[in-house]
Amino acid sequence: MKVIAIDPCDAYQRRAFLELPWQIYRDIPQWVPPLELDARRQLDPEKHPFYHHSQAAFFLAEHAGRWMGRLAVLENRHYNEYNHSCAAFFYLFECEDQPAAAQALFDAGLDWARQRNLDKIIGPKGFTALDGMGLLVEGFEHRPALGIPYNPAYYARLVEAAGFTPAGDTVSGYLHRSAPFPEKVHQVARLVQEKKGLRVARFRTRKDLYQLVPKLRDLYNGALEGTTGNTPLTDDEALTLADQMLWFADPKLIKIIYKEQNPVGFVFAYPDISAALKRTRGRLLPLGWAHLLLELRRTAWLNINGAGLLEPYRGMGGTALLFSELYKTVQESRFEHVDVVQIGVENEPMQNEMRKYGIQFYKKHRLYQKSLNP
Repeated sequence: MKVIAIDPCDAYQRRAFLELPWQIYRDIPQWVPPLELDARRQLDPEKHPFYHHSQAAFFLAEHAGRWMGRLAVLENRHYNEYNHSCAAFFYLFECEDQPAAAQALFDAGLDWARQRNLDKIIGPKGFTALDGMGLLVEGFEHRPALGIPYNPAYYARLVEAAGFTPAGDTVSGYLHRSAPFPEKVHQVARLVQEKKGLRVARFRTRKDLYQLVPKLRDLYNGALEGTTGNTPLTDDEALTLADQMLWFADPKLIKIIYKEQNPVGFVFAYPDISAALKRTRGRLLPLGWAHLLLELRRTAWLNINGAGLLEPYRGMGGTALLFSELYKTVQESRFEHVDVVQIGVENEPMQNEMRKYGIQFYKKHRLYQKSLNP
């Protein structure tokens, strides 16, 4: 088994790294390819804001003239500064069901991390705070929500055989628009708005949303206060994510909660365009963009990608306001099916509330970790 550290500027090696998933998932209909432009950007130090503050290495495993697997290893200095840690991430892991290939890839990645005096590795965890994370360990029969990882069931076995141990789970839930919702929650939400002087803003155009990006960055970062294992967004990352996401966002599905003129909460929802990405193999050209625009109008699936409040507004009915707005988002739209993605399993009260409102948890992702000390 041979492992090479690829040069992302080498067209042949870059193409081999990007195309390997098509080999792994050729017989797996649930898999959804990433948008090709986004996948290429992750390997480009000139275009991805991650490289303004951090480094990454990319590895390919080869045996008998055949590529067997790939791996990215990241040193996210921004994450380590915020969390007072010395961690590496692994990401973009794809591999045939060959333990020797997986072990060789992880050996190479761990050596790279040790050379940078990092003391543990966590993953799968990506380049930005909003990248989907973890290995899928339950729910393989379901198509993933847009941007959320999907992998064969044997990946967990390969990762654990390489010495990794579980480091935390997230669950994703399904909601049908016909699910009943308690009117009492709407009543509590209205009382909270009146008592705390909150209002919910709705938007008409993408331009309006784009102008809010700096405030939304501050809101997202503020919502992380008191948490660990997260990474605030930099200015460049917020702008890049806005460019990636707002072109297919429906402004009516994004709601911002204000206290006077300051955003203090959010509910983010997006139409799921996964079916179009499958048809176009993730490509916008020559006609992929037309398929994506058509899917925006006809998809029956909605992804709830995030909801949160700044700490002073949590509790005392704040959660009721978020759930009320989430439900209104579904009812005021044309969507039949809703994916509520990646809720930490440690947040049991939140999960219990969601179950009361008809959300059925049906997918689970797992983070893994390994010490790099001898």
